[in-house]
Amino acid sequence: MTGPSQHPAQHPGQPLTHLDARGQARMVDVTAKQPTVRSATATGLVACPPAVVAALRDDSVPKGDVLAVARIAGIAAAKRTPELLPLAHVIGVHGAVVDLVVDDDGVRITASVRTADRTGVEMEALTAVSVAALAVVDMVKGLDKSVHIEHVRLEAKTGGKSGDWHRT
Repeated sequence: MTGPSQHPAQHPGQPLTHLDARGQARMVDVTAKQPTVRSATATGLVACPPAVVAALRDDSVPKGDVLAVARIAGIAAAKRTPELLPLAHVIGVHGAVVDLVVDDDGVRITASVRTADRTGVEMEALTAVSVAALAVVDMVKGLDKSVHIEHVRLEAKTGGKSGDWHRT
């Protein structure tokens, strides 16, 4: 028999907080937690062939300013994460920066999100990168259908009970 925050497949000492006593998904109650400053940074790549990279560099993509559209899409996505992920908490996204850089491999995306709330912003940073990447694909797919998204991942997070974490 398992307890309210346990599940047979869990690792010892690490309860699965998103499952109830019956093993059904639930939203974790963070009401009693005190708001603290938290941040998260995620990255990703839209891999593009050389002709698309050239069009990005010389601003000749027919749909317009790819990086500007993707930047705004990523920021908007960070703020709308709970609408997309059913167990994500509605939190105040107090800062969101989405940077896009064109290099020889395509478009590298970095999103950093900050809050002063009861839970972290890792999912907001990952969502920002993912949606910014989708916006890039949407803007350049007419030039080459082979563009694709790679390596979307969390790079770092700060704050909260679990403390700071950085990818090594």
